[in-house]
Amino acid sequence: MPVANPTPPAQQEDPVKVFIEEVRLQVIAKDQFGHYDPSVVPEDILVIEDGVAQQIKSVRHLPANVLIVLDTGGELSGLGGWTKRIDLTREVAVALIGHLTEGPSIAVMQFSSSPDLIQPWTNDRKAILKVLATKLSAGKRARFSDAIAAAAKLLQERPEGSRHVIFVTDGVDTPGGKVGRAQAISQLAAARSTVHIISYTELVRQPRGKNSKSPITVGQLPTSSDPIRIMDPTQPPGQSRSPSFGVGVRFDPAMKRQRKAYEAEVKKSQQLLSDMAEETGGQIHLPKTSYEMVSQAKEAARDVGSEYVVTYRPKRSLASARPGEYRKVQVASRRVGLSLRSRRGYVVPALP
Repeated sequence: MPVANPTPPAQQEDPVKVFIEEVRLQVIAKDQFGHYDPSVVPEDILVIEDGVAQQIKSVRHLPANVLIVLDTGGELSGLGGWTKRIDLTREVAVALIGHLTEGPSIAVMQFSSSPDLIQPWTNDRKAILKVLATKLSAGKRARFSDAIAAAAKLLQERPEGSRHVIFVTDGVDTPGGKVGRAQAISQLAAARSTVHIISYTELVRQPRGKNSKSPITVGQLPTSSDPIRIMDPTQPPGQSRSPSFGVGVRFDPAMKRQRKAYEAEVKKSQQLLSDMAEETGGQIHLPKTSYEMVSQAKEAARDVGSEYVVTYRPKRSLASARPGEYRKVQVASRRVGLSLRSRRGYVVPALP
């Protein structure tokens, strides 16, 4: 993203600062098999800013800074569907740690009523796994916007160029947080990190299996539900010549309304989560089963390990930009078999 590097003046008695403008662009590069391509050079990449092709200065693969943000709040035992589970969230986080390549600095944050940094930045994976085993705790609320803002602040402390945040969440926000959703997303965009999301939004809408606590039962009905058996004086209590079978439904209107409201929020949040990821060059994963939830942690980790930092000096000066100006960026591959993905654009920061 844009940076300004001051060049010291040639004569100390007449100090003048000359700023060299540079954009740093994080680009995920994979080969035809979906694996990290270690051979990318500037000639392989075409960068277009606001419709104008740019001259690439460098392409580097830097150690990653990975913040894992775990949603441990707002668990809902609703009607006819799966819910977030802290044990599954933990399993996904453990899988992420196991699949990240050696070298990245990792931090772990959980959130329910408020964000909680349970593991500061470290390279010690054993310490991270211990924290995941002992410090995750469930809560009734899920203040997602507050967690986004906290993640943005934490990421800005890390060197620019390879910042990543991985959210494991359904994206549903409990009202009453300190930061609004739009403000939080703006702060995360300013942190210039790649956003990856392993989402609960499809999983929680799937019907439960046969061993779940479904509100529907099929089989022999209790005697109390059969008026003929109740009034038959020729049979011993609880017996009849033809056992009564049928379908029983446990109907809880309040729970049903709660479930419908939750599903409506989940539907809205999925679009928001998708936009957050795609705007930054990241990706949202939408597993439909617990198995897929864990297995797609590998894909998110692979994206983190496949990122380059591309630098270029924009042909239209950053100094000429209007306050808050947004510039669109497109990235394309010049080489057959090379797949590239990057952020859609950036806001030009105020230069010193």
